[in-house]
Amino acid sequence: MIYMVVVINDEHDIATYTIRTVDDPRTINKSVYIMPSGNIYSFNELVSLWEKKIGKTLEKIYLSEDQVLKNIGESPYPLKLYLSFCHVIFVKGVQTNFEIEPSFESKLMHK
Repeated sequence: MIYMVVVINDEHDIATYTIRTVDDPRTINKSVYIMPSGNIYSFNELVSLWEKKIGKTLEKIYLSEDQVLKNIGESPYPLKLYLSFCHVIFVKGVQTNFEIEPSFESKLMHK
């Protein structure tokens, strides 16, 4: 089974963090990673939130990663590009599968 994870940030949160970094001397010439621990959801958790919001249960179709890659390979451009991005973000988790090392002198801000 593929475990998909995505980090969701509200634009108000981004604005708040951005304003905070302007006045914080610890962030001068540093990269700021915004990944609040309370905003990390699996794709299934995200779908569950949508279902609660709309008051309906959505039909779910589960595919293996091999099938997803096959579908991408057989798709025409530009759909192939879109599906490739979805695969790297939601299947491979490129937004969430890294550690921020202190040696990078970066600041991780939590909500």
